[in-house]
Amino acid sequence: MEQWIIDVMSDYGYFGIFFLIMLENVFPPIPSEVILTVGGFMTTTTNMTIPGVILASTAGSVSGAVVLYGLGLLLDVERLEKIVDKYGRVLRVKRADIHRADAWFDRYGIWTIFFARLIPLIRSLISIPAGMANTKFWLFITFTTLGTLLWNTVLVFIGEAVGENRAAIMEQFDIYSNVVYVLIVLVALAAVWFYVKKIRSRPMD
Repeated sequence: MEQWIIDVMSDYGYFGIFFLIMLENVFPPIPSEVILTVGGFMTTTTNMTIPGVILASTAGSVSGAVVLYGLGLLLDVERLEKIVDKYGRVLRVKRADIHRADAWFDRYGIWTIFFARLIPLIRSLISIPAGMANTKFWLFITFTTLGTLLWNTVLVFIGEAVGENRAAIMEQFDIYSNVVYVLIVLVALAAVWFYVKKIRSRPMD
């Protein structure tokens, strides 16, 4: 995959970076760590510049995030309410549960969006609940851009600094990513356990 990334960047320059990062946001398994560090390295071997790579990658990230945000809008609270009205008794979910979750995202969501941009996998998927919660678009764009700009800048500078020795850095990112994935699974399992425990203790209507 790395060679394909290099070929796209070599052939299409900044547009190639924009395209790859936008694709990475919509399809998270494509590693942004590789794209950005390769982009940073290529500033030492081509006429591309660090500011240009950062701007192109940030524009791609925001564009991909907007696509997922739009997907979240299609699954907004009103649609979820209709699902709950129809299947709520089976799912053991009430409208109030949806409203509580929506209120939580309204209160803390913008900071969740910012910090999630620094976490592999979650950094892309956070756009969907942001859309579902009808987060104000300008707030979504602002905090997405800030978080993404920070992530991209760090990785591009790392790629420029380590050059062809970036393989060692990628090993460290793999470790970081794997730890994060394990934590995500543990948190998800804990959430399921608490939810099951809660609904079992809830009296039937």
